[in-house]
Amino acid sequence: MPVTIGLGAASLDKRILSTIQAVGGEVDLILFSRHGASGSARVIEAERPEAALVAALADGSIDAAVRGSLPASSALRALKLAMGVDHLERIALLETAGGDLFLLAPVGVDEGWTVAEKVRFVERGREIARSFGLAEGVAVLSGGRLGDIGRHPAVDRTMADAELVARLTGAEHTEILIEDAAGRYGMVVAPDGISGNLIFRTLVFLGTGRGHGAPVVNIGKIFVDTSRASADYTNAVMLAKSLAESRIS
Repeated sequence: MPVTIGLGAASLDKRILSTIQAVGGEVDLILFSRHGASGSARVIEAERPEAALVAALADGSIDAAVRGSLPASSALRALKLAMGVDHLERIALLETAGGDLFLLAPVGVDEGWTVAEKVRFVERGREIARSFGLAEGVAVLSGGRLGDIGRHPAVDRTMADAELVARLTGAEHTEILIEDAAGRYGMVVAPDGISGNLIFRTLVFLGTGRGHGAPVVNIGKIFVDTSRASADYTNAVMLAKSLAESRIS
């Protein structure tokens, strides 16, 4: 039996229709929308589709949820309330202009500021990378090259943290060389949430890379957040499918 994925649809635009066509029989796809007709997918019509999507995820009616084109603020607020958490930790699936896929965390500006948080991201990221068939290995970034030690206390601190995270998790400290890390490792850990957010925005909004969704990793359910820059939600749905199947097995 295919896993059941809920997809938020603020409107039945071309991104939603393209996703429906692309995933085909790979998943049992249910749209959560204010609009009742989809053509080729089941629709749960609700005045507040983001609340309906989160409620279905919480009560087990669906195996996983993808935010899709629903508003971020209301959907994530509903998710935090339903899951009983005061913040959400996400790991983004990104694609470079050259087609290399990798996971990036932290991507929230308030995340990843301690060694313990970065260790958790490494552990959870490895599981996601494995389920989605990404490259082996985790790269931990810092604020400079090892030869830059002593130039500024903040840079020194990022390198000390990266070395410790790498030792604790078996990851590799790749210094500041994200251009090498993104093509060789399935998971990249930024020095902190600000730099991670800047990496994401530079790649997706200024460059020619793509964002394919970001699983929330500090809740007991599978919820994949999505970017307004996504061409469609196919990879986010397939990522949710892979995570759901790995839990079922």
